[in-house]
Amino acid sequence: IARALGAGRAAEARALGVHALLIGVAMGLAFTLLALLLGPPIYRALGGKGAALAAALAYSNVLFAGAVLTWLANTLASILRGTGNMLVPALVLICASLVHVPLSGMLVLGAGPMPQMGIAGAGVAFVCAFGFASLTMLVYLLRRARADLKIHARMFREILRVGAISSVNALQTVFTAVILTGIVGRFGTAALAGYGVGVRLELLQIPLVFAIGHALVPHIGINIGAGQGARAKRIAWAGTAIAASVSLAIGLFVAIFPAAWVGLFSSDASVLDAGSSYLRIVGPFYPFLATGVALYFASQGAGRMAMPVVAGTLRLALALAGGLAAVALGAPLAVIFAVIAFAMMVYGLFTGLAVLRSKWPTER
Repeated sequence: IARALGAGRAAEARALGVHALLIGVAMGLAFTLLALLLGPPIYRALGGKGAALAAALAYSNVLFAGAVLTWLANTLASILRGTGNMLVPALVLICASLVHVPLSGMLVLGAGPMPQMGIAGAGVAFVCAFGFASLTMLVYLLRRARADLKIHARMFREILRVGAISSVNALQTVFTAVILTGIVGRFGTAALAGYGVGVRLELLQIPLVFAIGHALVPHIGINIGAGQGARAKRIAWAGTAIAASVSLAIGLFVAIFPAAWVGLFSSDASVLDAGSSYLRIVGPFYPFLATGVALYFASQGAGRMAMPVVAGTLRLALALAGGLAAVALGAPLAVIFAVIAFAMMVYGLFTGLAVLRSKWPTER
């Protein structure tokens, strides 16, 4: 959408928005179908049984019945961001959260006229919040532009050539976390708890970097569409420098004062030791993670996703191979943390080098 607007093709931008919504509806329905059909065996495979399984299904069935609304809300937010409008989706999603939290409590526990629904009430509240967000943003968009309802296969391809590859990156992130959790878990519960505390700090940084990354996507897309490839790259590097600087400040602080963070979650000496070791080793490498994530978003704006995904694959492979090798050799926990830091560094450097050497297109 941003590239089309940059090239002065407003009608195409509107049509892309319609096609994006159709993809969102299709994906939402697919999630509903899969969750309703495969939810029970998936939860059993995760160890769910008896009352726990029943509670999981009570929540899941309601939540995924409304999966379309979650997809629509986030798709509409992305459409608005593609036009350069960051304020409206941010305000709407904040308001949705303000609705979600108290409504969830009232429906779970029962309050006033609200029925006591148990855990299913949390699912109802979630669906209601995203329904509110979807309706609000849809009304906002329709008041400002008339949609082109003609369907073109080319536009589906244009969206999916970026979106489908981007989804691989998300899966890689999840698999990396799962694999590393399994490897660290072999060192005991204290090590796993310490590692979990450290990873939680990384997860808190991701929204900060995402905020910068989301701003990069339309700026870069509009400049690509306008034929300003060199300027688009300057924007990408400026945004990356901001993201890396934020993560560097956080990483250096926790590396020097790890107890300031780990101590918030545990006073156990073993957990403090493992968590502090993780932060001292991995913390200084946080800027590489921020670099990779920021340039991943920049590459979305440029429509060049192959190399960021390769970088994510390389990080996953290094973490898996290095972690398993360290365990097989009987290496201490600090070596596992060093492997994580090295994989993070390679991820950032590889993504940065790929963007530096790539020739971003100009579409005007």
